[in-house]
Amino acid sequence: MSLTVFTNAFLIDCTGADPLEGAAVVVEDDRIKAVAPDGKVGALPGRVTTLDLEGKTLMPGLTDAHVHICAVTENITDQHRYYPPSYIAARAMKRAEECLLQGFTTVRDAGGADYGFRMALEEGHFPGPRLLVSGRYISQTGGHGDKRRRSEWTDPIDCCVGMIGFIADGPDEVRRAARENIRRDVDQIKIMASGGAMSPSDELDTTQFTVAEMRAAVEEAEAVGTYVLSHAYSDMAVRRAIEAGVRSIEHGNLIREAAAQAIKEAGAFLVPTMVTYEAIYREGKRYGSGDHQIAKIDLARQQSLQGLTYAYKAGCKIGSGSDLLGDMATQRAVEFELKGQLMTPMEVLLSATKVNAELFRMQDKIGTVEPGKYADFIVVEGNPLRNLRALQNQDNLKLIMKGGRVFKHTL
Repeated sequence: MSLTVFTNAFLIDCTGADPLEGAAVVVEDDRIKAVAPDGKVGALPGRVTTLDLEGKTLMPGLTDAHVHICAVTENITDQHRYYPPSYIAARAMKRAEECLLQGFTTVRDAGGADYGFRMALEEGHFPGPRLLVSGRYISQTGGHGDKRRRSEWTDPIDCCVGMIGFIADGPDEVRRAARENIRRDVDQIKIMASGGAMSPSDELDTTQFTVAEMRAAVEEAEAVGTYVLSHAYSDMAVRRAIEAGVRSIEHGNLIREAAAQAIKEAGAFLVPTMVTYEAIYREGKRYGSGDHQIAKIDLARQQSLQGLTYAYKAGCKIGSGSDLLGDMATQRAVEFELKGQLMTPMEVLLSATKVNAELFRMQDKIGTVEPGKYADFIVVEGNPLRNLRALQNQDNLKLIMKGGRVFKHTL
């Protein structure tokens, strides 16, 4: 039995309660054993490691609902053309480690990573966050997941490791693709319900897949106790995805009141990814993004805050994602500052802890500092509620713990 006690903490437990001054938290092995608001924990048996956090914030490990650890370079449209699977797999493990060292202890991979990456992290072969995998995303022909250029008269790409999806047309093909993903032990299913910024042959505001096609994926996911997340930008694409039973809408930049209300009424989640548009708009050109892609990114960038505003006013459950590619993933925590243009600092932190945990259906395991949950913590210099930018500087992260194991300790 291993016991660790954090004392004198400024505790943001992310339950929604007010922060506590001078609190103590007891960790036993990989779980939270007790939380003492008054800082009094009493006598504990055996050897105890005590860490004094005076002047620092203790809060749950952060989560990211939209990562792509296999987006090892910024140009995901051509990545598979340039690099062998072994190279992509090796660099993906480095991307996973980068997530953890930014304070993200659980992340949902939104397409690309298969269960082997999850196993490698679970078994401790590489440092990284708890990983929820979607396997291959599912796209229609010519949709956001179809990597062929308009000039390529070839069959859909079906190879490699990483940012490659299933191309499926009609409910039966979508159903088969979903079942194949389930056979490969995914945690959730990812579909593409609209055009996308980085795809070579579609427009951002188009709708993709029929409701019947998307419903086929939803039925297969629900049959095994999981759910579907859907890439979707436009109001119509979001409403159709919600009609099909999708649980998690990714991006949603172009939504209006109708789509926001549909998300709310369905009890679904919106996962904005505002930071990726800012990053790619500034830096995408030098990483090989084309003019058409940059133009689409700019359209999404200009409307991202407005889309979030509609969802916020409708009372939607708003999670937190990043969707960053390659080296731009270092900017992951900038997402919080961007959300903070509209949401309160506490709401921003809850989106990346408690709300994402509910979205992942892991609210009994992660997302808050409560007894019985995994001991996933970050210790931050200063108070993120006063300055969300504090989370952008890794030097401010003095301790990172996942499941009771310390991965960084500079207290």
